[in-house]
Amino acid sequence: MMSIGFDSLFRSPQGLSRAITPENFTGAPGEGGKATEGTGASCARDLGQGWKVSPSILLGQQETAALADIEGPGVIRHIWITALGTQLRKLIFRIYWDDQPHPSVEVPLGDFFASGLKTIGQIDSIAVTVNPKCAFNCWWPMPFKSRCRIELENMTQQETYIYYQVDYSLEEVPNDLLYFHSTFRRVNPLPYKSVHTILDGVAGRGKYVGTYIAWGVNNSGWWGEGELKVFLDDDKEFPTICGTGTEDYFCGSYNFEDFASSQYREFSNAYSGLPVIERPDGTYASQTRFSMYRWHLADPIAFAKRIVVTIQALGWRNWDALGEDRRYLPLQDDIASTAFWYQQLPTTPLQALPSPDDLEIN
Repeated sequence: MMSIGFDSLFRSPQGLSRAITPENFTGAPGEGGKATEGTGASCARDLGQGWKVSPSILLGQQETAALADIEGPGVIRHIWITALGTQLRKLIFRIYWDDQPHPSVEVPLGDFFASGLKTIGQIDSIAVTVNPKCAFNCWWPMPFKSRCRIELENMTQQETYIYYQVDYSLEEVPNDLLYFHSTFRRVNPLPYKSVHTILDGVAGRGKYVGTYIAWGVNNSGWWGEGELKVFLDDDKEFPTICGTGTEDYFCGSYNFEDFASSQYREFSNAYSGLPVIERPDGTYASQTRFSMYRWHLADPIAFAKRIVVTIQALGWRNWDALGEDRRYLPLQDDIASTAFWYQQLPTTPLQALPSPDDLEIN
C-alpha cells in the first residue's frame, strides 16, 4: 500500500493522486490554476487566468501559514519547497496528525531538509534531495488516518516568498500505522564532558529512521571521535547500540579524509552524506562546520517501549603526538541535531524549540 518500490508502478492504483500548491490550495480535483489574484498576477496581466497567477505565497514577518490541510485517510508522498532571502533556521516547519493538538514535526526548515548551515549543498539521497539553487525535496512516506495539517512559521523580521508543492494520495491506511515524527535540538556550546541528546522523551512502539547534524567545531584538530548511542526499551546506564565514532556512524571513516589530498571531502549518497563543509577563510568565517545525514531506511532501529539517542563530542589532546601522550578531549562544540522516527499516536509534546536568537546561525 505504501511501498516506494518500483514494482508497485505497474499495479492498479489503490488511491487518488492529489497535489496542493499556491495554484490549488485545497488539492481539490479540477481546481488548479483558477486564481485571478496572487504573487504572479502582475506578470500574468496580459495572459489572464490559468497563466501562473499564484505560484507562491508571501509569508509575512512573524506570520504562520497553513501550507496544507488535508482530510484523510491518505499518505504524503513528496514535499517540495524553496525559500530565499531569509534565515532558514527561523522558518519553522510543522506537521500535525489527526487533530492531535501539538505537532509531530517541529523543525527549522533547512534542518528538516538536511541543510542546517548557511551554505546550501547538493544532496542526492533517497529520503531527501536538495537541488540548485535552493530546492528542498523530501520523500518520507507520511500516512495519516483523518487529517494532516502542514504549517510554516516565519520568525524573522522580513517577509519572504514561499514556493511549495505537497504531493499526496487519498487511500486507506492500516489501523496500526506508525506516524512520521521529527524534532530539533541545539546546544551551543556543549558543556564540558556532556553528551548531546538527539532524541528522548519518546514512549511507545516505533522505528528510528534518520539523523541530521549541523556541527560547528570550536577546537583545532580532529573532532569526530565521539560515539552515537541508542538506548532501547529497558536500557538504563548502557545502550543496546553503541557506535565507534562520529564519522563511522555517518558511514565514513578516518576523519572523512580524501585519499589524495588528506583533506576533508564532501560526499552524498542514498543513505548517508557529508554534503557541506564550511571552511574558515582566514577572516570572519573563523570556524569549520559540517553538515551530515544518516538515513536508516534499510536498517530502521525498532523500539517497543522507548528510545533515547545521544552522541558524544570527542577530539584529541596532543593531536600530533603518538603513544601514551595522546588522549581524548571532550569538546564544547555547537551541535544542532534533527531526529526522524515513526511511532504510534497519541504522543507527548516535542521538546520546545530554542528561542529565535538561540536558533540563529552565526
